[in-house]
Amino acid sequence: MSTSISSLSELGSAVGQVVPQRALYRVEEAVVLLSLSRSQLYELIRSGRLHSVTEGRTRLIPAEAISEYVAMLISEAAHG
Repeated sequence: MSTSISSLSELGSAVGQVVPQRALYRVEEAVVLLSLSRSQLYELIRSGRLHSVTEGRTRLIPAEAISEYVAMLISEAAHG
Protein backbone atom coordinates (compact mmCIF):
# COMPACT_ATOMS: atom_id res chain seq x y z
CA MET A 1 0.00 0.00 0.00
CA SER A 2 1.45 3.36 -1.03
CA THR A 3 0.86 6.46 1.08
CA SER A 4 1.17 9.93 -0.41
CA ILE A 5 0.00 13.38 0.44
CA SER A 6 -1.38 15.08 -2.65
CA SER A 7 -2.18 18.33 -0.87
CA LEU A 8 -2.35 19.85 2.55
CA SER A 9 -6.13 19.41 2.63
CA GLU A 10 -5.74 16.00 4.31
CA LEU A 11 -3.28 17.43 6.80
CA GLY A 12 -5.43 20.52 7.29
CA SER A 13 -8.47 18.46 8.16
CA ALA A 14 -6.39 16.59 10.75
CA VAL A 15 -5.64 19.79 12.66
CA GLY A 16 -9.16 21.10 12.27
CA GLN A 17 -9.72 24.78 11.67
CA VAL A 18 -6.67 25.88 13.67
CA VAL A 19 -4.64 26.87 10.58
CA PRO A 20 -6.33 27.85 7.31
CA GLN A 21 -5.08 26.27 4.10
CA ARG A 22 -2.83 28.62 2.09
CA ALA A 23 0.28 28.69 -0.12
CA LEU A 24 2.65 30.09 2.51
CA TYR A 25 2.63 29.52 6.26
CA ARG A 26 4.21 31.56 9.03
CA VAL A 27 6.54 29.64 11.33
CA GLU A 28 3.88 29.52 14.06
CA GLU A 29 1.39 27.92 11.66
CA ALA A 30 3.92 25.39 10.32
CA VAL A 31 4.69 24.41 13.92
CA VAL A 32 1.01 23.53 14.42
CA LEU A 33 0.76 21.66 11.10
CA LEU A 34 3.86 19.56 11.75
CA SER A 35 3.38 19.14 15.54
CA LEU A 36 6.90 20.39 16.21
CA SER A 37 8.38 22.99 18.50
CA ARG A 38 9.56 26.31 17.11
CA SER A 39 13.20 25.38 17.71
CA GLN A 40 12.76 22.00 15.98
CA LEU A 41 11.27 23.76 12.95
CA TYR A 42 14.16 26.21 12.74
CA GLU A 43 16.63 23.31 13.02
CA LEU A 44 14.93 21.60 10.06
CA ILE A 45 15.28 24.84 8.09
CA ARG A 46 18.97 25.22 9.09
CA SER A 47 19.72 21.61 8.14
CA GLY A 48 18.01 21.96 4.75
CA ARG A 49 15.35 19.32 5.45
CA LEU A 50 12.57 21.94 5.28
CA HIS A 51 12.68 24.76 2.75
CA SER A 52 11.59 28.29 3.56
CA VAL A 53 11.47 31.73 1.99
CA THR A 54 11.60 35.21 3.42
CA GLU A 55 9.41 38.18 2.61
CA GLY A 56 10.97 41.20 4.21
CA ARG A 57 11.77 40.08 7.75
CA THR A 58 9.14 37.33 7.79
CA ARG A 59 10.17 33.70 7.32
CA LEU A 60 7.51 31.71 5.46
CA ILE A 61 7.19 27.99 4.78
CA PRO A 62 5.67 27.07 1.39
CA ALA A 63 2.84 24.52 1.58
CA GLU A 64 4.73 22.49 -1.02
CA ALA A 65 7.78 22.36 1.28
CA ILE A 66 5.63 20.99 4.11
CA SER A 67 4.20 18.31 1.81
CA GLU A 68 7.71 17.41 0.58
CA TYR A 69 8.99 17.14 4.14
CA VAL A 70 6.14 14.83 5.17
CA ALA A 71 6.69 12.71 2.03
CA MET A 72 10.40 12.50 2.90
CA LEU A 73 9.57 11.29 6.42
CA ILE A 74 7.23 8.65 5.02
CA SER A 75 9.89 7.52 2.56
CA GLU A 76 12.56 7.35 5.27
CA ALA A 77 10.24 5.32 7.49
CA ALA A 78 9.49 2.89 4.67
CA HIS A 79 13.18 2.33 4.00
CA GLY A 80 13.87 1.81 7.63
